[in-house]
Amino acid sequence: MYFTIRSVVPDMFAEGHDMLAIPFSTVNTLILVASSVTCQLGVFKAEHFKPVRTGGLLQIGKWGMVEWYYLSFFLGAIFVSGQVFEYATLFSEGVALNSNAYGSIFYLTTGFHGLHVIGGLIAFLLVIGRTYGAKKFGHREATFAVCVSYYWHFVDVVWVGLFGIIYLLPFVS
Repeated sequence: MYFTIRSVVPDMFAEGHDMLAIPFSTVNTLILVASSVTCQLGVFKAEHFKPVRTGGLLQIGKWGMVEWYYLSFFLGAIFVSGQVFEYATLFSEGVALNSNAYGSIFYLTTGFHGLHVIGGLIAFLLVIGRTYGAKKFGHREATFAVCVSYYWHFVDVVWVGLFGIIYLLPFVS
């Protein structure tokens, strides 16, 4: 849909793209990518059966999976908040889901991605809750944490692709 609108109605496409806050979205994307890094650091701890920190809160080297997953959750929540802020800004400038084809495609693609990010945030909370609820952090809990990381990394990779197509590709041609 995106490429069709771009080729069939280039003026509408250019007008919609010009309204995007690319520097803001770039920072928001970097926050989401950073959440993938912190998630993977949590996976390393889960694989070594270190669910919680063994030192003080400021001793990052002694964090466990839970602390890294809390940080991943926080960064993911910042990303979603950034998307909401971007939507509100675009809506105030007249770009809405029903304003034209560009608005429809933009909100549908980024909105569905945002819903998947929210699903990942819920999964982080489930992993953390399951960790606290387990009598002993074992293979099942570690496997659950790793599976959630697969989902999170996939959501991040999909966003990097969407970001490239929606925000950066128009500069290439």
